[in-house]
Amino acid sequence: MKASTDRMLTRIKSMYLYIKRKGQVTTLELVEEFGTTSRTVQRDLNILEHNNLVTSPERGTWETTRRKVKAS
Repeated sequence: MKASTDRMLTRIKSMYLYIKRKGQVTTLELVEEFGTTSRTVQRDLNILEHNNLVTSPERGTWETTRRKVKAS
């Protein structure tokens, strides 16, 4: 796997775990926490949402779904 792909997967996993730990976060909070652009955060959130791992109850706010996840 390419180093850039590995970095992206690590960031997405970390983002998911961060949202799960905090309960609910804003997109801006994720930008500040992970030191990336808002576009990168949005792209990562789209991946998590596509896989039914996060949901947005209102614009700019994110929380995890009840889907069972085994994080290693």
